[in-house]
Amino acid sequence: MKHLKLFVIATILTISVNQTLVAQAKTVAHVETAKTAHVDVNEIMSKMPAMLEAQKQLQQIGKTYEDTFKTMTDEYQTKLKKYDSEAATVTEKINEERAKEVQDMQKRISDFRENAQKELQTKESDLTKPIIEKVKASIQKVAKAKGYQYVFNLEGLLVAEGPNLTADVKKDLGF
Repeated sequence: MKHLKLFVIATILTISVNQTLVAQAKTVAHVETAKTAHVDVNEIMSKMPAMLEAQKQLQQIGKTYEDTFKTMTDEYQTKLKKYDSEAATVTEKINEERAKEVQDMQKRISDFRENAQKELQTKESDLTKPIIEKVKASIQKVAKAKGYQYVFNLEGLLVAEGPNLTADVKKDLGF
């Protein structure tokens, strides 16, 4: 009886393993017969006129933030030097007021830096999201027109023997 149970269990296991292997083989065969290509998204994005314009806008905004930050820190440094040099000649109350003013300036500078970084990141996202979607749509369009089921980004590939659609996508995007 024990031998019969073991035989039945072994048979069931063998059948289920065989079914799993057959399913995996079918999946591998499907992927192997699927047409694949690759594209260099970084090259496309780095040369795309809309992306170059977005980068230019971001640099201008960043420069504005940098200039404001520099003005704020210069003002802070000037006041700090002045207050340090006059500390011995003014009253304790004035020194306390100045210390509070310096702390307030430090906080404003810190808050400005944080807000500027957040605003710059938001602006970058707002500018690049539609560009990325346009590139993605173009890749899908070119792949479909050429009959490819899978298109890989060249950056992550170790071996790229299939066709490179980068030039076709650039052409579709108009540059």
